[in-house]
Amino acid sequence: MKSNMPNIFIQDYDYQLPEDKIALFPLKNRDDSKLLVYESGKVNHHIFKNLPDFLPQNGLLIFNNTKVIPARINLKKDSGTNIEVFLLKPNQGDLATQSVLNQDTESIWECLVGNKKRWKESEQIKRSLEIDSKEINLTFEWFDRPKNLIRITWDEPIPFAKILDEVGKIPLPPYIEREVGNEDKNRYQTIFSKESGAVAAPTASLHFSKDVFNGLDKRGIKTLYLTLHVGAGTFLPVKEENVQNHPMHREQLIFSKDFIENLKNHEGPVIPVGTTSLRALESLYWAGVWLMEGLEIPSTGLNIPKEFPYLSRGEVIGTSDALEAVLTFMQNKGIPEWVITTELLIMPGYSLRFCDAIITNFHQPKSTLLVLVSAIIGQDWKQVYQEALLREYRFLSYGDACLFYH
Repeated sequence: MKSNMPNIFIQDYDYQLPEDKIALFPLKNRDDSKLLVYESGKVNHHIFKNLPDFLPQNGLLIFNNTKVIPARINLKKDSGTNIEVFLLKPNQGDLATQSVLNQDTESIWECLVGNKKRWKESEQIKRSLEIDSKEINLTFEWFDRPKNLIRITWDEPIPFAKILDEVGKIPLPPYIEREVGNEDKNRYQTIFSKESGAVAAPTASLHFSKDVFNGLDKRGIKTLYLTLHVGAGTFLPVKEENVQNHPMHREQLIFSKDFIENLKNHEGPVIPVGTTSLRALESLYWAGVWLMEGLEIPSTGLNIPKEFPYLSRGEVIGTSDALEAVLTFMQNKGIPEWVITTELLIMPGYSLRFCDAIITNFHQPKSTLLVLVSAIIGQDWKQVYQEALLREYRFLSYGDACLFYH
């Protein structure tokens, strides 16, 4: 099949973002953020706590319940040299990351390594800490240096998640140029975060408070939760002139059977909260297409390549049929949840299956996320972003929110 990926040029997604418009700290109250609402070419300005008033009563919000792990670990060699290890993803095939975090003696991760050239192939780095009045001795060593794989072992049977809580720091985005504070441990998580494994927060969901959820309930707006573990690649700038050549990062998704059934049975608008929820939903559709086209699933698990949705096809497979194919597959395999990965790249010209509107934040210039936004509202993103800058909106992860109708 021939790929019909559109020619989208990243230079068309540049804009001037003054440093003082980047939110370095969260607001005191999550739902005090500004909310820009775009519908049918018109822009209105509100406060996020009033979000339920602007949503359709028969709407379904899709949330990403991933939980950010304290992925930054500072180490010191005996010589005094500092090494930083940034955990990206476990080297565990199709095992869900939250399961890997329950390993209790050893864990192997793909990492970004600061000062890598000062850490030799055969060299071990030790670190000790205390958990429940016990001294725990950690050993960090290369498992595969060219692939940046590091083996971490420890001498007491304690889940790796507990080790990480003691030894790691929350990985704030690179554009938040300050030290991690105590408030970040709470505020760089959503109030419903559950499944550990992300190294970046699903930031559109950071605005949601108990009051906002109460407002959704009162209006009869339904909610569903999936899991996409956000990777550090979400912050990678697009260096290729043509966006289709950008190497998309691979992220892990976990769908439960109940989630898919509820999604399939919903009648009414579907509104993903955040770009991660949208990419997950669309990837679920393409997983169904993969099954219906009779393609092989590798032993390491299914990955949706970025070009897969853009291949020439004779007929369009319906959303309901694709979801049914996934349910049948899970039924036959006897699995209550399916773990896959995705490299999905959503660009103008992509046909959205699950997006009547989206709740999102303001994104970086020349980013794949801004390209995704333009697949929803077209070139109007320029007018919207310009107005937001003029009205002193706060940008990026700790910034304000938008509700864009498709």
